[in-house]
Amino acid sequence: MQRLFSTFANGWPGRGLLLQRLLTGAALLRFGIAYLRTAPQVEPVAPQIIGAAAGTLLLFGLWTPLVGALIAIVELWIAFSYPGDPWIPIGLAVLGASLAMVGPGTWSIDARLFGRKRIHTPDL
Repeated sequence: MQRLFSTFANGWPGRGLLLQRLLTGAALLRFGIAYLRTAPQVEPVAPQIIGAAAGTLLLFGLWTPLVGALIAIVELWIAFSYPGDPWIPIGLAVLGASLAMVGPGTWSIDARLFGRKRIHTPDL
């Protein structure tokens, strides 16, 4: 699993990745819930449900590279198949793709599960 992550950035870069994850995840949840509340009965809602679920995983930093790639695909699907302004889904797709490429950062569940571990050997 370590190969999926380029780094587990710490310090300021890790804080920046945390902010990017929180912003993207919150936006996905907000737009997914808002769409589900106002969607007509005839439109498919699967992309919004997938996006909201991926946003929840992204908030916690779980499976970030896979979820980021999924977000990019789903948001591009939304941008090009639904009427209206495509710029918000395109922006969310870019944020998801960048998180898929960079990784989750230190403050994530991924870092706790798959991060670099220190092995302490007893002195002989």
